[in-house]
Amino acid sequence: MSYELIAILMFSTMMLMLFTGQRVFGAIGVVAVVAALLLWGDRGGYDLGFSAAIKLMRWYPLLTLPMFIFMGYVLSESKIADDLYRMFHVWTGGMPGGLAMGTIGLMVLISAMNGLSVAGMAIGATIALPELLKRNYDKLMVTGVVQAGSSLGILVPPSVVLVLYAMIARQPVGQLWLAGVFPGLMMAALFILYIYIRCRITPSLGSVLPAEERDVGWPEKLRLLRAGLLPVGIFAVMMVPFVNGWTSLVESSAIGALAAFFAAVFKGRMTREVFDTSLRNTLGISCMFMWIILAALAFGAVFDGLGAVKAIEGLFTEQLGLSPWMILILMQLSFILLGTFLDDTAMLVIVAPLYVPLVGQLGFDLIWYGILYTITCQIAYMTPPFGYNLFLMRAMAPPEIALSDIYRSIIPFVGVMVIALVLVMLFPEIALWLPGYVYGN
Repeated sequence: MSYELIAILMFSTMMLMLFTGQRVFGAIGVVAVVAALLLWGDRGGYDLGFSAAIKLMRWYPLLTLPMFIFMGYVLSESKIADDLYRMFHVWTGGMPGGLAMGTIGLMVLISAMNGLSVAGMAIGATIALPELLKRNYDKLMVTGVVQAGSSLGILVPPSVVLVLYAMIARQPVGQLWLAGVFPGLMMAALFILYIYIRCRITPSLGSVLPAEERDVGWPEKLRLLRAGLLPVGIFAVMMVPFVNGWTSLVESSAIGALAAFFAAVFKGRMTREVFDTSLRNTLGISCMFMWIILAALAFGAVFDGLGAVKAIEGLFTEQLGLSPWMILILMQLSFILLGTFLDDTAMLVIVAPLYVPLVGQLGFDLIWYGILYTITCQIAYMTPPFGYNLFLMRAMAPPEIALSDIYRSIIPFVGVMVIALVLVMLFPEIALWLPGYVYGN
């Protein structure tokens, strides 16, 4: 049996196991180890899993993962997000669609607190969505706002997905995070611009809040501003030393976790229940990601040994005669297709052994491609019929929002995301300027 046929058999077996509902790390890891045992015998098979585990444990930046997850859970469980939304409620409610635009701002700050989209979705669906519906905002628009805004969690630093990509692509986490800053802010600005234009054209989509709800006096406005900007202060305390080179990435993540903890203590919200929930969730998610990374490393090692990447490159460039840009676009389309039934982590570990080395051999920057991958994951999250965010919203939305409403609500926001993806593809400096400036590349 040829190595190319073995690679195809491995990939199809893994996909079949995933379709049957197996856990992602189990499906990928079992296929990798069984293939290694059959190809190289007992010694090679056992050494593969062991070397992958050692490589994972020696990857020092992985320590940032539990730190940032803990920081996000402390800030969300201690209800600091409630202060954020109250701030946007008062400061932006005087504009048409102001609360919807404020919800996007809320999502950006939540993303800087927690690198997972599910945190933004939970906060948006439980805090923002009921308030928007109560004030007669159009349910299709606000449902799309919450879904689109929550997807920023995997792009705006500290993105946990970019940590995973850094491990698999062997790229610096710090550069990937900095590369996500401007694309994330650009996408949020495009969302806000779309909401503003729609509500200007059709004011009934997002009415202005009554004056009695907004006119709370300047002392109260300033108090809410201070409370709402607390996460921004925590983010600055964490990132400024890192950007200036005073601390390493791991040290900065520890500073962020401690700053979030003491902020919750200072506000009197660090109860035993909050601390226990934050620790349990941090441990669960960190272990999940470590198992997935371990399985992906083992799977990638087998693929490298089989020479599958060179075979696929030869198929695209020599036999089919495709240009590097055509191959890149096909990759992005395949991510969107996979996203209809898989989450971003599963998509990455399934195709990373094929795509990441191929992207490098085609001459593209792997930092830039990491941002393209993440934006494409955001689009895939919201692509019917089985987009990840669609079902999260269905589980959390109030009864008056049907599944058909959720599907229809995301259409314009997916269009905005596609515009952002095209802009980053056409102008790579949107993603690469900041890491190049900070690191002097």
